[in-house]
Amino acid sequence: MSDRIEALQTAFMDEIIPGHDGETEFLRAVADVARDVLTVEKAHSTYTDARVLARLCEADRIIAFRIVWRDDRGAVQINRGWRVQHSNLLGPYKGGLRWVPGLTRSVLKFLAFEQAFKNALTGLPLGAAKGGADFDPAGRSEAEIERFAHAFMAELAAHLGPDRDVPAGDIGVGAREVGFMVRAWMQQARIWGGAITGKPLALGGSPLRNEATGFGLIHFAEAMLNEAGEEFEGKRIAISGRGNVAEHAARKAILRGAKVISLSGRKGVWHAPDGFTHNALDWLLETGGDAAVTPPQALGVEFRAGHKPWALGADVALPCATQNELALDDAKALADGGCRFLAEGANMPLTGDAQAHLTRAGVAQAPGKAANAGGVAVSGLEMQQNATFDRWSRDTLDHRLKAIMCDLHARLKAERAQCCTATGGIDYRRAANVAAYRKLADAMVAGGVI
Repeated sequence: MSDRIEALQTAFMDEIIPGHDGETEFLRAVADVARDVLTVEKAHSTYTDARVLARLCEADRIIAFRIVWRDDRGAVQINRGWRVQHSNLLGPYKGGLRWVPGLTRSVLKFLAFEQAFKNALTGLPLGAAKGGADFDPAGRSEAEIERFAHAFMAELAAHLGPDRDVPAGDIGVGAREVGFMVRAWMQQARIWGGAITGKPLALGGSPLRNEATGFGLIHFAEAMLNEAGEEFEGKRIAISGRGNVAEHAARKAILRGAKVISLSGRKGVWHAPDGFTHNALDWLLETGGDAAVTPPQALGVEFRAGHKPWALGADVALPCATQNELALDDAKALADGGCRFLAEGANMPLTGDAQAHLTRAGVAQAPGKAANAGGVAVSGLEMQQNATFDRWSRDTLDHRLKAIMCDLHARLKAERAQCCTATGGIDYRRAANVAAYRKLADAMVAGGVI
């Protein structure tokens, strides 16, 4: 980092930190963006006068509420909920709802801030938000989850609408939970509408929504390799996690001719030296508990307890599990093993030290705000289908998803002049931040001070 950039970032963060003290995740996200875009802001007097980045760091509003409901024993339970409506500069607020024990306002503010940049990159008219509750759905009956969903929506419904705020599912909130919530919203609003995306198909949901983030991740990774003059087919792909994003990234990668050599969980990694087959994926994703650590020999998969996917000699790394999952030692293992490309399926899966090491090692890194934008992109397409009372096929949606992800890559490529690596490649992290910032800044300046 140059002395000027460091000085600008330090001065800016000194201004921001007092209002967000202790919100570690949010402040790291802001610092990362500030490092990349402050020189752009200072080079444009209209952006500087409008104080664009400082305004982007403050959410439009944060809605906090309690959720009171009864469990199956009839006991009253109390949870906390939030909706961070970060920015509607480009369209209605858009972003997921997660139900996670220990969820904090800082995490939601970080996610909503990142969502603003991600949604701007899609090219769709979408604002940014994030929300959820400190509710743990694990071990709860379907009846308890339904009662909680109705109680949650009783508090949030007044703030939602197709042209106002359109949530989606996230961690702990799948199609079933979205179905419970969207029906509760429709009952309160007295209208049918697409006020939540990720709905079951029977309630107006879109084909391909479950697959969208994973499929979009592969479309973007393939664009990265093609930009470098390489083919995706035959590449060794290391994927972490075995949730929705990991599963569908693996399936798409196999269809595109790559060798998926890993998936992982909390206890270790499943390694397929010759690549997973769809049958092996089916077995792993359908098998839980102790049985999952002893794969049938015929599948060509072994389980390595206590290991991660990053020392297996991958050409491409796709961290799809969770925040800060890939640390400095993992980055060293990746680089030493010959990895040259990384695309983030999870949000902020790399620590700062890991990012810095991979940059020095010449590994091209696509941040989550670009690489995992496929989910929100297909959510936007679901909104279009709801608004026009239409239903598109899976093939049509995948074609449009690929076009969005390739157009997104082209936007980052257009920033090459200011966002080059030492070897002349694209600095994807900086390019994503700068391209999204320009779009948000132009909208902010056009709207004046309000």
